[in-house]
Amino acid sequence: MDTRQLREKTPDELRNMHLELKKEAFNIRFRLVEGNFQNTARIKEVRRDIARINTILNEQKEKV
Repeated sequence: MDTRQLREKTPDELRNMHLELKKEAFNIRFRLVEGNFQNTARIKEVRRDIARINTILNEQKEKV
């Protein structure tokens, strides 16, 4: 996800996205252990998206 798109979202939307990405990361790890996950690049994408959302949420907290 692009950072510009994330900055346009409200904090509630970002928190919801964060929760969904955390769930997806858990599911990916679970499927990796089972051995039926093919798109290993998705792990990196999800982790980076989580980090971007955390950064933007922290920036928004500092402004208030």
